[in-house]
Amino acid sequence: MTGFAFACTGVRADPYAAGPTLVFRLRITASPGTRIHALALRCQIRIEPARRGYGDAEAEALTDLFGERSRWGSSLHPVQFAQVPVMVQGFTGETETDLVVPCTYDMDIASSRYFHALEEGEVPLLMLFSGTAFTGAGGFQVEPVPWDREATFRMPVKTWQEMVEQHFPGSGWIRLPRDAMDALLAHRSRQALPSWQATVEHLLHAAGESTP
Repeated sequence: MTGFAFACTGVRADPYAAGPTLVFRLRITASPGTRIHALALRCQIRIEPARRGYGDAEAEALTDLFGERSRWGSSLHPVQFAQVPVMVQGFTGETETDLVVPCTYDMDIASSRYFHALEEGEVPLLMLFSGTAFTGAGGFQVEPVPWDREATFRMPVKTWQEMVEQHFPGSGWIRLPRDAMDALLAHRSRQALPSWQATVEHLLHAAGESTP
């Protein structure tokens, strides 16, 4: 069976994508001399929060995900980030390819809340690979890519921040059920409020919360 090794060599935010998108650069190495006609890969990406430290402000922002810092010894579990397919063209020995990962700034998604809570540093990621390899010097052989193939990568927090700023400059995004959205719109109309920001600030003021 052909041996495969994977490494992530970098990441960038795609400035031309229609929505928030990260592009990871993968290096794939196969057994020496083996002709790879194509690779149909599946990549699962997980955040491993226990592999970095956190400031007090970051820890407070992560409370809804992991609880109080005193509980982190048992609650700091991996967070699912993405599952994406990638087709790799034929090569012999070693090749590099892009892994395109569409993202969201939806604060109902655990990974988005995690990224948003971080101020600086790096995000520890684990990439798990599986799939099918089409190999053979004189014809096609079909081989599985073993489930234990993986790579670690530390993504700069600023890369995520730059990506979000490209698509949501100076703002955030939340998703509401339709009935809640209708009620919020009705409240805005009744109060003759000029914007969604003014609507939310009006509700926060009524609840006794301070606004920026």
